[in-house]
Amino acid sequence: MVGRFITLEGGEGAGKSTLSRALSARLQGTGLSVLATREPGGSPKAEAIRAAILGGHFKPHGAFAEALMFSAARIDHLDTLIRPALARGDWVICDRFLDSTRVYQGALGAVEPGLLSELERITLDGAVPDLTLILDLDPQIGLARAASRRSPGEAVDRFEGETLAFHQRLRQAYLAIAADEPSRCAVLDASQPPEALAEAAWSVVSERLIDNRTA
Repeated sequence: MVGRFITLEGGEGAGKSTLSRALSARLQGTGLSVLATREPGGSPKAEAIRAAILGGHFKPHGAFAEALMFSAARIDHLDTLIRPALARGDWVICDRFLDSTRVYQGALGAVEPGLLSELERITLDGAVPDLTLILDLDPQIGLARAASRRSPGEAVDRFEGETLAFHQRLRQAYLAIAADEPSRCAVLDASQPPEALAEAAWSVVSERLIDNRTA
């Protein structure tokens, strides 16, 4: 059995973590072995880098410094977790991956496209997702959701604290990626209730991957 690699992308509060759990359960119900993970993070070293990035420690050094740190975390994540899982024939679902770097550090951080592409080539070494589900949501709704899930006194993370205009540009950048790569990406309406969003995602996964899972 061939392993498949699914990534979930979108703005803050779009429901990626909830969808990851729902898809994992649905796939496991068909008899597949599933690994659910996230970025930045997933492996111990990558989780340490995640804490530093989301804590804003690299923000003063600019978007390229953040892109380098995301890439360092991604290399360890791929080497220690994702590639071995795919080699075993597992299906991998990752909450954020390469498109987050393209959007946050590229489109919004203004890291030069050629530089970012070369960094991506070195980092991924061919590990491109089979399917990317982009959860599209009005940023005002997403930020309100993100705020509601924070504990009292919990600090806003590095990216949730950006302006509404930032998050609106982020949404458009994700939609541009989906338009440029329709064979890899599918856009889902993340304003739906979680159960409806999970059904919509399952429909795409079934159509694009399940029916061809021995290919």
